[in-house]
Amino acid sequence: MGFFGDYESAGVGISKNAPKKTGIRLFFDILGRKFWKMFEINILYSLFYLPLVLAVTAFFQIENMKIALFVCAILGLVFMITIGPATAGMTKVMRNYVLEKHSFIMRDFFKAFKDNFVKASIIGVIDVLICLSVYAGFMVYPVLAEQYGKILYVAFVLSLSVALVVLMMNFYIFLMLIATDLSLKNLIKNSFALAFVEIKKSFLTFIIITAIIAIIAVLILFVSFSVVFILPFFPGAILSFIICFNSYPVIQKYVINPYYTAKGEINPELRPFGNDDDEEPIFEDMGGKEKPIEKRKKGKGKRIS
Repeated sequence: MGFFGDYESAGVGISKNAPKKTGIRLFFDILGRKFWKMFEINILYSLFYLPLVLAVTAFFQIENMKIALFVCAILGLVFMITIGPATAGMTKVMRNYVLEKHSFIMRDFFKAFKDNFVKASIIGVIDVLICLSVYAGFMVYPVLAEQYGKILYVAFVLSLSVALVVLMMNFYIFLMLIATDLSLKNLIKNSFALAFVEIKKSFLTFIIITAIIAIIAVLILFVSFSVVFILPFFPGAILSFIICFNSYPVIQKYVINPYYTAKGEINPELRPFGNDDDEEPIFEDMGGKEKPIEKRKKGKGKRIS
């Protein structure tokens, strides 16, 4: 008998027909198994934020304003172009985890980065421009409303509503980008539709990721600024996993499954791993059928010298 279990005997194994984990149990099961891998993905993804960090640093460190703005513009452009493909790469890895498939992080990340570069770059640029617009509205509209009338608060609320819709569209658009060959127009149209078709799930995802971001923001601003140094390791990949776990079943239901149904086929993502109806199995999984192996009884036995 060892400290953590009995390694001298074997049980009956796990049957392939045993009930599978679903919902919150499956979420934490995958999260537990892939937790440290998510740290690696987070570090890789964080590298694509370096142009943004350098741009902010250049703005405050370079005394010549023209040079500072030029450097910031170049670095900002690099960030805008690459952040979308990087998000596609991380989404690819997280989708594999949600489907409980093995993923080679570097290979899958950069393959998705390269294969979806053009569409993902356009989506990334649009996202950044919308973020800048919303930030500007957040800073400007309340001031204008105090000077020119409360009616301008309506524009403020509208800008926040647009930001919320775009955020929820992002729960689906990158997943569809790496899982389908839809055109950019259809990616945008479908992500908009899915954000409202499954509004409860979309809003739940929004609440969860907003809560996590808010907690980290509070820790940075009111507890210790040193918390900012955990950002290259956490929580980007965790947030991406939450989004993929909640949103990919929606894409399967409304986008992928109907495609295979129209062809008279079954979505291969829904089949158990290794199952092929057209082939006879060479070996049979005996999990759950074996007889337990009993421990060898203690005592004197024959000794071969």
